Amino acid sequence: MAALPTLLLLALALAITTTNAAAQPTPPQRERLALQAFLAGTPHERSLGWNAPSAPSPCLWFGVVCDASNATVVAVRLPGVGLVGALPASTLGNLRGLRTLSLRSNRLSGPIPADLLALPALRSLYLQGNRLSGRLPGDLPSSLHHLSLSGNELDGEIPESLDGLLELRSLRLDGNKFSGALPSLSALRRLEVFNVSYNRLNGSIPSSLGSRFPRESFAGNLQLCGEPLDRPCDESPSPGVVIPPPVPGNTKKRRLSGAGVTAIAVGAGAGALFALVLFVLCFVHRRRRRDANTNNKMPTPTPTRGFTPSTAPTSGDMGDITSSSKEIAAAAAAAASGGGESQRSRLVFVGNTHKDGYGFDLEDLLRASAEVLGKGGGGTSYKAVLEDGTTTVVVKRLKDVAAGRREFAAAVECHSLITARFCRLPLVLVVCVIASKLCVNWVKELSDCSE
Repeated sequence: MAALPTLLLLALALAITTTNAAAQPTPPQRERLALQAFLAGTPHERSLGWNAPSAPSPCLWFGVVCDASNATVVAVRLPGVGLVGALPASTLGNLRGLRTLSLRSNRLSGPIPADLLALPALRSLYLQGNRLSGRLPGDLPSSLHHLSLSGNELDGEIPESLDGLLELRSLRLDGNKFSGALPSLSALRRLEVFNVSYNRLNGSIPSSLGSRFPRESFAGNLQLCGEPLDRPCDESPSPGVVIPPPVPGNTKKRRLSGAGVTAIAVGAGAGALFALVLFVLCFVHRRRRRDANTNNKMPTPTPTRGFTPSTAPTSGDMGDITSSSKEIAAAAAAAASGGGESQRSRLVFVGNTHKDGYGFDLEDLLRASAEVLGKGGGGTSYKAVLEDGTTTVVVKRLKDVAAGRREFAAAVECHSLITARFCRLPLVLVVCVIASKLCVNWVKELSDCSE
């Protein structure tokens, strides 16, 4: 029995709550129908949840705001919800108590309905970032405080009637295709935000606007002149050139993505590797050319064996015996190692002297001792004693001989280069190393030989 009064109190409270909910005012049926017609006539990418059982009143719908008594709709805010297509007429224009309408950042197109701009209580209209086109109507509600139509495709002239919106605080018309002269708007004393950049306006900027707003508010209109632009009105602007407007809402500097940084790093590394390979190839090429040039030069070999000079020359001042012996040995060694061919290193016996049975080879000549006999215009003459001690030869190293192998052999055979110029005794044998232009004269005795 004690629980019965408690149950009666709960039932009474529930009945009172239900009665209050039923008695709570809701917007007129025409406003509900206007919202439903707008949503039905405008395709949208996401569900807004209107007419859901959990939201019987329009005041509970997403993006819809009513006044304090829920008697009328005062604001509709649907930014970036994927609205597509034209704004249907006779829908939102029937919300006579609407103060704020925000449909920005959608994909709405076509003209702005005239009944929407004729709402008597409309204070804020935000339609920026769509694809609206057509002209801006001149009969805008005088109650407007904020009008933002930037980033659309509106064209025509900016109406002079805007000067009658005395309560206007902000006017954003940038990023459209407005043309013609800019109205003075001198009566808009409360205007704090103003932007008509990136349109096709021309003429001079009214002083009532140029003195109050920065040049960014007028940029992108190449046919506008005057302050605050750095373009005096006496200059002829370039007609027909329009600078594209910046992307709305993207005022930050663009940064390279991770893929861009990676591509730059890879490109720099590949370039450095290519430069290194090119440097190595150039270095190797130059090294090979230098080695080839060095090999083409005939070096004077240092003989490991050769003529052993005697202790003193047999005649007077005939030069340095040691250096002359080295010169003979170098010539003989060059003859012995000249290309490795037997025809170039063998001794060629010319004339008839070889019939006497004399003979020796280049190895015997390399082991002989030598001394200088004299120097002449044709070259240097040396006395060489072979290892057997009984064979003495005169070696003459010719200089400045520019003849081939056969020409040189024929010249020696015919001309008898070895004459009594060096020895008064008759010659026994003449031997020539053709490759090095070295002539060896074999005589029986050299006691009477002189320079």
